[in-house]
Amino acid sequence: MTRQEKTATIEDLKNEFSQVDFFYLTDASTLSVEKVNKFRGLCFEKGVRMRVVKNTLIRKALEDAPADKNYAALFDSLKGPTAVLFAEGAASIPARTLKEFRANSDRPLLKAAYIDTAVFIGDDQLDTLTKLKTKEELVGEIIGLLQSPAKNVISALQSGGQKLSGILKTLEERGQ
Repeated sequence: MTRQEKTATIEDLKNEFSQVDFFYLTDASTLSVEKVNKFRGLCFEKGVRMRVVKNTLIRKALEDAPADKNYAALFDSLKGPTAVLFAEGAASIPARTLKEFRANSDRPLLKAAYIDTAVFIGDDQLDTLTKLKTKEELVGEIIGLLQSPAKNVISALQSGGQKLSGILKTLEERGQ
């Protein structure tokens, strides 16, 4: 790779890192070419972009990031073969893709993940990352919680209204 190609790759990575709020660093070494191609295919189906890049180029791209993004905690994870996973939408999509693929394989391993200034280091974080909710799921839960008290009051009035009319009828009959 020439110096110009390296510079272009670094600029391309800087651009990608600046446009996303999350990305994953993985290790797909020891996978056969066939399995890597299957993983790439699964990533494509799920809307995840996978890039295999040299660690030094990733590090240089991350070092040149804006001051509001602190990637320093990720630098220790940049050892050995590294593939970067980018996705649009939910931060849990790459984790779910990894987990789905690993149902039949022991790799790729999660080295680290950067999600909205939070850093997750190590493969043991994969289960946590798969449980992250999308924005739509969170909004749906909040709406459900806000509607719940009103539904409970209406339900109580509907069922309680029948009981109340029964009590009033009984009291009326006693009074006669």
